[in-house]
Amino acid sequence: MRKGPTLFNVVSITLGFAFLYIPIILLVIYSFNAGRNVAIWAGWSTRWYVAMLQNQQLLDAAWVTLRVALLSASIATVLGTLAAIALVRHGRFAGRTLFSGMVYAPLVMPEVITGLSLLLLFVAINFDRGFWTVTIAHITFSMCFVAVVVQSRLVTFDRSLEEAAMDLGCPPFKTFFVVTLPIILPAVIAGWMLAFTLSLDDLVIASFTTGPGATTLPMRIYSSVRLGVTPEINAVSTVLIAVVTVGVVSASLITKRQEVERQRAERLAAAP
Repeated sequence: MRKGPTLFNVVSITLGFAFLYIPIILLVIYSFNAGRNVAIWAGWSTRWYVAMLQNQQLLDAAWVTLRVALLSASIATVLGTLAAIALVRHGRFAGRTLFSGMVYAPLVMPEVITGLSLLLLFVAINFDRGFWTVTIAHITFSMCFVAVVVQSRLVTFDRSLEEAAMDLGCPPFKTFFVVTLPIILPAVIAGWMLAFTLSLDDLVIASFTTGPGATTLPMRIYSSVRLGVTPEINAVSTVLIAVVTVGVVSASLITKRQEVERQRAERLAAAP
């Protein structure tokens, strides 16, 4: 007989969720504060969202951040997926240990070290810092997260499906896009969403690798907060929370739908 949740478990979970989400809820509420003082509630108002839309510096930083996140997440997803396939499908090839270590190194490397090493690299090769250096830096540290997610799916992949397709005359390249990719697509999408979110959130690495005209939104928010928190910053943060929430929910729904379709296809294939 299974025991119900104890009072200790309920209290622990409640306190954990409260610690994580109460600050976010307060930030969202105070973004609608009519007064300038973030510590004193002065009624409901959307004035700070209007002020945010009229702040050209914030809008420019948001546009840079969005472009960097979309581009870096897409490239990191392709490279991370290829790295995962190489690690899972090609066994003990020469240099595998070194390759896997280089792929997973950003997972355990402090962001300060990663940012500083990339900065020294760009300076050594005389590469002007700006949009592209930030994008390359984000690809470097987010690719490993995609590789981990996709590799976990490939480990449990039923390769007999690929073998059946190739036995029927399907070339290996076409087999990957027709059979393999649709099955691992939920993991690929999850990896892309993770890379996109990490890029939106990054401050340290972008600070080392940025240049003129490539100020990201986290950097702009940090520089503004140093002069004092305003409800306008709360409004910007609320919009970021909304964007990430919509993206995560959308990815979850897409993943769930594809998983249901995959299970339905497997049941149809197994039916006599």
